[in-house]
Amino acid sequence: MSEISPKTYSRKAAASGLEPAHSSEAQSSALVQSFGIGVRQLREAQGWSQERLAENSNLNRSYIGEIERGCAIASLLTVEKLATALKLTPSALVTRGEAISQMNLVRGISLMAIAC
Repeated sequence: MSEISPKTYSRKAAASGLEPAHSSEAQSSALVQSFGIGVRQLREAQGWSQERLAENSNLNRSYIGEIERGCAIASLLTVEKLATALKLTPSALVTRGEAISQMNLVRGISLMAIAC
């Protein structure tokens, strides 16, 4: 009997409908979007522009915009810089993004239940 590599199995399982294709990508995308929303909410709560957050975190203003729009995935170093500028711990900043993601998931499930 020949062995099937995990990568080949994953592709076959996804193609057969046994495993959702790119499910981890969709979940990470939702987290990236929610993290950006959290950063924007916290920045706006401070009354700061993207420029001011960029100055306080030693990051580029356009990069801040990309993070807020969910177009860029922040590295751990970037999360630390943003959290420090916003006077939070890095874990609190990431947790905020996770909470927003979970809240959106619950809203989506509620809307689907209403539609049925």
